[in-house]
Amino acid sequence: MRTSTRIQIAVVVVLLIVLGAVILWMVKPFQNEAAPSPSASGGPVVSSVAENSHRIGEADENAVVLTEFLDFECEACAAVHPYVEDLRAEYGGKVQFVLRYFPLPGHPNSGPAALAAEASAQQGKLEEMYNKLLDSQEEWSHSDESRANVFRGYAEELGFDMAAYDAAIADPATEDRVRYDFDAAVELGLQGTPSIFVDDRLIRLTSLDDIRDAIDAALKARA
Repeated sequence: MRTSTRIQIAVVVVLLIVLGAVILWMVKPFQNEAAPSPSASGGPVVSSVAENSHRIGEADENAVVLTEFLDFECEACAAVHPYVEDLRAEYGGKVQFVLRYFPLPGHPNSGPAALAAEASAQQGKLEEMYNKLLDSQEEWSHSDESRANVFRGYAEELGFDMAAYDAAIADPATEDRVRYDFDAAVELGLQGTPSIFVDDRLIRLTSLDDIRDAIDAALKARA
């Protein structure tokens, strides 16, 4: 075998190994596993839900809890959004939907979008901005320039108190609240979005039906 052929084969093998590592890194966040337990890690249990986590809609006292860590600039999050809305309509109060922020560094406007959502939450308007940001994602994503003015326009369009909105955006506590969720995601070992938990169990997303299956299993366990 000629030396040039050996080099070509070696390059192909290395590329395949790198590709496999990348695929493994992408799949790993969606492995079906619970948050670390004290016996496994020696530390406190890290829950997917905190006391200050944002609940979307009303739910029964013993509802199954679906928690989504999302990045508003993530295309997969926008793609999953209509399905999540269908689940909300289907299950009603049987499922409590929880939204947590996980703006990834590779998306320049995911942080400003999360700030806009949190500023809206302070007016009790999170659901409206959450839907608007994801439904309009193509209008503002994939830009290195700040789209904060676009988000402010959404708030104005939705009839928010703009003085309160602007004050919240300028308040460091708003960014701290977004950072709180981000840090929780890191502590949970999450590496991508959307990361969805059902009753504190991370769902392996091989298809959207995996979410419904997990909800149904959790409801059955309560029966």
